Amino acid sequence: MNILFMCVANSARSQMAEGLAKTILGPGVKVESAGSAPGKLNPYAVQAMRERGIDISKHWSKSVDDLSPEFLAKLDYVITLCAEEVCPVLPSKAKKLHWRFPDPGKTGSEDEKQQSFRIVGGLIEDSIRKWWAVQGSNL
Repeated sequence: MNILFMCVANSARSQMAEGLAKTILGPGVKVESAGSAPGKLNPYAVQAMRERGIDISKHWSKSVDDLSPEFLAKLDYVITLCAEEVCPVLPSKAKKLHWRFPDPGKTGSEDEKQQSFRIVGGLIEDSIRKWWAVQGSNL
């Protein structure tokens, strides 16, 4: 199974989703992330995942064009994670899911920003686990 998580900048939500899904779903599932306007990997996302025992520090923000054609050709799911902004659209035969999560860390102190990444990371993890509990049993 091939799963692509997408948001606009591919700097936080989709990066955390990629790291979480790789950990939760295991090596039999190919997981990538991309954005419609790639930015830079957010250090708060790296820290929030590190606190969960997941290392995404070697990830980088990428566009769909940076992904292998083989992966995209065999894509089963595209999961977008945007809430306030316009989510990217990927023309594909893959099933499309939209999970709304706020863009973390937009305001507040350093501690408040980090806490917002922890919260959104937890919400993403819960969504992946709930979805996989149903989807994984249908394989």
